[in-house]
Amino acid sequence: MSERSETAADGVTAPGIGDEFPDLTVETSRGEVSLPDDYEGSWLVLFSHPGDFTPVCTSEFVAFEQRREEFEKLDAELLGLSVDRVHSHIKWTEWIGENLGVDISFPIIADDQGTVARSLGMIHPGAGTATVRSVFVVDPSGTVRLVLTYPMEIGRNIDEILRSLRALQRSDQEEGVAVPADWPENEAFGDRVLLSPPGTVDEAEARTAEAEATEGMEAYDWWFVTRSE
Repeated sequence: MSERSETAADGVTAPGIGDEFPDLTVETSRGEVSLPDDYEGSWLVLFSHPGDFTPVCTSEFVAFEQRREEFEKLDAELLGLSVDRVHSHIKWTEWIGENLGVDISFPIIADDQGTVARSLGMIHPGAGTATVRSVFVVDPSGTVRLVLTYPMEIGRNIDEILRSLRALQRSDQEEGVAVPADWPENEAFGDRVLLSPPGTVDEAEARTAEAEATEGMEAYDWWFVTRSE
């Protein structure tokens, strides 16, 4: 079942976890893009920023670009968005290259009317006409798998976005597998994965017996079983 959130500002229902990402045609700093079709077969990390030529946003774009190859190794592409015009995006990224020595190579959606941002719930009450720092992780089939929202005054943690992407991909590899907090560096379980709890008494007994007989599995109880990679 999907989760949907509603922005109180205009009643727009934004896509939530499990929803299909809406079909949108957007103008970017690198030409027109059709969402999510142009990213079919790849993961998409779409993130909004309050505005060009602002300090926190600039630091984030530098950080995303510096980690871009890590996203690409995970078959993920980056796409920015703000309620600025395309010419502003171009001049801003030129400034970043000239002054900070980082060439921003991923596209940025130019949403000067705020149409796209409103449809995705990126403009919150009290935020004026600028977007908050939203992150949508969309899987290769066009389904929203993760939604994060940061306030304007706090820059995002790129490590966490990468970690979440890796965790989603690991969980997708095998049905019934989840990952613990801080995976793959959980203080108690390291990079071990968690198995979904059994649904019946017979399955619970079978799971316990399996854990006892299988190297790499550890049962703390019938409902709490870890397994090494």
